[in-house]
Amino acid sequence: MTLSHNHNNSDKQNFFQHSNGLSLEEVNGSVAIPKGKGFWKTLFAYSGPGALVAVGYMDPGNWSTSITGGQNFQYLLMSVILMSSLIAMLLQYMAAKLGIVTQMDLAQAIRARTSKKLGIVLWILTELAIMATDIAEVIGAAIALYLLFNIPLVFAVFITVFDVLLLLLLTKIGFRKIEALVVCLILVILFVFIYQVALSDPSWAEAFKGLIPTSKTFATEPAIDGQTPLTGALGIIGATVMPHNLYLHSAVSQTRKIDHSDNENVAQAVRFSTWDSNIQLTMAFFVNALLLIMGVAVFKTGAVKDPSFFGLYQALSDPSTLSNGFLITVAKSGLLSTLFAIALLASGQNSTITGTLTGQVIMEGFIHMRMPIWLRRLVTRLISVIPVLICVLITSGKGTLEEHEALNTLMNDSQVFLAFALPFSMIPLLMMTNSQAEMGKQFKNTILVKLFGWISVISLTSLDLIGLPGQIEAFFGDKASSFDIFLADSIAYVIIFLVLWLLAWTIFDLYKGNKRLAALEKTRQLD
Repeated sequence: MTLSHNHNNSDKQNFFQHSNGLSLEEVNGSVAIPKGKGFWKTLFAYSGPGALVAVGYMDPGNWSTSITGGQNFQYLLMSVILMSSLIAMLLQYMAAKLGIVTQMDLAQAIRARTSKKLGIVLWILTELAIMATDIAEVIGAAIALYLLFNIPLVFAVFITVFDVLLLLLLTKIGFRKIEALVVCLILVILFVFIYQVALSDPSWAEAFKGLIPTSKTFATEPAIDGQTPLTGALGIIGATVMPHNLYLHSAVSQTRKIDHSDNENVAQAVRFSTWDSNIQLTMAFFVNALLLIMGVAVFKTGAVKDPSFFGLYQALSDPSTLSNGFLITVAKSGLLSTLFAIALLASGQNSTITGTLTGQVIMEGFIHMRMPIWLRRLVTRLISVIPVLICVLITSGKGTLEEHEALNTLMNDSQVFLAFALPFSMIPLLMMTNSQAEMGKQFKNTILVKLFGWISVISLTSLDLIGLPGQIEAFFGDKASSFDIFLADSIAYVIIFLVLWLLAWTIFDLYKGNKRLAALEKTRQLD
């Protein structure tokens, strides 16, 4: 079931090489697992890939959606963060299992079951989703540099290009150290928000009550500052479950050395990878819940008029926006706002590391092309930097507020691409892990996983497509005319039709590919 190695030695000197080998070949199977050790030592050896995945669930794109949701609707949307996290755990479990059992990442597995033409289309779609995610990272890191060191935004955006050097260094020191660095940065982010929320003394009883969904959670009224509970919930879900994480996890789960001839060894790898993933995603849930609680408890209700990173930074240093005397005292020292900027920089750097790895996975998996990691990073980052630079340059003469609003709008609008790409990773993942031909009798999804899997996938896809007209309308701003709204809705419905048509093509191709695989498996058994 593994893809065969097919490297052409004559291509060794070229930037672009043909790749049809193992996923993330330079680190595949590079981390040894101690044998016969206890639960905790074994778990420690498997810990790491989950942290790389959890990063995507707490990246800068999540921040304003969670804080704004708290500002507008108090603890109502806590249940949405919990549901998103549980769905994420289910999807990431399937992604890790696919990688470990089939020894292929999700991109390789889709490409092996579908036509070359569809492979190229899905590669382009997923690349756009990664670049959309990267825009949020560029904006987050550039703003953090501006806030911490007063570096002008244009220069700060250019500095984010050079994080490629950090990645070059990291790839030389070994995969385990990359995982350790990512965990440290997650702990920095977690500490900052625990500290700020602890100072605010929130109503924990109300927060826990918010974990239970009610009819109000997805209501279309009331509308506060243009946001309803439904649009707030869609924003949180859209920023939480990201397509690139499924590709990444199916690849990094293969970094552990596993004896694939021993089913018990494979089962152990699946079990401990699931533990690792669930522990790290629980941490991501706490970060997102703390962000929402910040919106409720740190600031006075309705005090944050500007939910951009600039606005939140300013609000954390402005005594008039904060909810209690103790917070006000700490805010005057500048500590709250500085810690927020540090967490923002940590989040941006973390997401950069995982974005680069995912880019490599999908390029090699879908189109069998390999390029050096520094070139891959440079290309993605330069393309992502262009819209941010244009945005900064156009608005720089108009005043600070316009510049802040434009960057915030660009970041929110870039997340729209994620809604297109998500079904094309979730549905193939579910179809393949449901298949006995693909996974074998022991590792295919149980009936319960299948049921919750389809409920999650259909719910997320439906919510993304239902929310699309509203997201496209937002491109036209607050003063959109009736013609603008008609045009936005028309564009949205054309996109929805194209997404559904492409999904039907993908499902049909995967179904045919699976039938071929099942027939081959049957022939092999008869022989």
